[in-house]
Amino acid sequence: MSKKVFVETYGCQMNVSDTELVKTILSAADYTFVPTELEADIVMLNTCSVRDNANRKVFNRVHEIRHAREKHSPVLVGVLGCMATNFRRKLLENPSLGIDFIAGPDSYKNLPQLIDAVSETGEKQFNITLSEFETYQDIYPTREAGGVNALISIMRGCNNYCTFCVVPHTRGRERSRDPKSILEEVNRLVSEGITQVTLLGQNVNSYRFEETDFTDLMAMVSDVVGLRRIRYMSPHPKDYPTKLLKLMAERDNICKQIHMPLQSGNNRILDKMNRTYTREEFFAIVDEARALMPNVSLSTDVIVGFCSETAEEFEETMDVIRRVEFDVSYMFKYSERPNTLASSRFKDDVPEAEKTRRIVDLVALQNDITYKKNLSYVGKTVVSLVDKLGSRKDANAVVGRTDGNTLVMFPGIGEYALGEYVNVQITDATPHMIRGVAIGR
Repeated sequence: MSKKVFVETYGCQMNVSDTELVKTILSAADYTFVPTELEADIVMLNTCSVRDNANRKVFNRVHEIRHAREKHSPVLVGVLGCMATNFRRKLLENPSLGIDFIAGPDSYKNLPQLIDAVSETGEKQFNITLSEFETYQDIYPTREAGGVNALISIMRGCNNYCTFCVVPHTRGRERSRDPKSILEEVNRLVSEGITQVTLLGQNVNSYRFEETDFTDLMAMVSDVVGLRRIRYMSPHPKDYPTKLLKLMAERDNICKQIHMPLQSGNNRILDKMNRTYTREEFFAIVDEARALMPNVSLSTDVIVGFCSETAEEFEETMDVIRRVEFDVSYMFKYSERPNTLASSRFKDDVPEAEKTRRIVDLVALQNDITYKKNLSYVGKTVVSLVDKLGSRKDANAVVGRTDGNTLVMFPGIGEYALGEYVNVQITDATPHMIRGVAIGR
């Protein structure tokens, strides 16, 4: 009989994309997928290891699953992704967890064999080998029905070795897909009705396959007829050549949105993080992007309380946020990660209470900026790609995104469908979204 599988995904969009690959691999081996863990013979958690909180969530979730299945039939539990690579011993040797198998990000093609081996021998199994070549370009991901944005992994791994980050250790070295395979996937998606894609990589704009760089690839994807919006995640400031920014400005179907991870606004801390740019160089990239695309939407990532960061150095980060005025910032308190350069070289010496104070101040500043940005839309008309029908607070709301990725809500259930592009006149704004009324397609 076909074995039933439930998969739960944590972390970044790359993990979401990896889960889509896993579904294709296991479906080809005659596994079926079910919507809850209580229906499953096998439960798999596709994990993130970037922050400590993500690890705690997974450990707690495993205990929940085991407890919930005490009165049901036995279940195999597997851990996939970055935690599998980074915490193999802790996962497999902790008897209270009861993990049956683990698989790293480059080992998903071996999942059927791992599961069979557990079933046949009763012994724990693992494969966390990192590959210099695996890109999964021969596997077409199994995406959720009704989705309007397709995630396309164009490369894997990372060569940057930022001192706070575990990704090079959990996902290996950079390697890029053949652009022909990417274009084949894009064309197939468009033939299936998808009009927006997001190109993914741990450091996506460092993509290179032979003589094709990221700008070349973006131009090729932009040429695909029927593709209306192209996004990409997650880039590094060091890989923003002028030719990429010019291409973004010239092509209507490349979204005028840039995610530019800052991490810190202080040069000493940036150097300690091994970010390879200064605050002045960061400002220069922002200035060039805005000169070429005056309405470009900017988002960023920030870490507060990195090793030895002083209050004065944190204020330099606040200064960058004020000067750039990002549309959105994703902010995190530093937490030491095993196997990173920072964990072996530096002391995590900023008190937790001080980290909390700093992030509260940073969040308050960014909320004020985002609210001001959102208010600037009032009275204007935006084009919203509908990606959700109904919300938790308003069952009649149609939810979508602008070109710059701002959340838009407007009444219209029954009138507009997922995947439609709707002209919306904005009448109101909050720090989290803009609201309006539809005025046509």
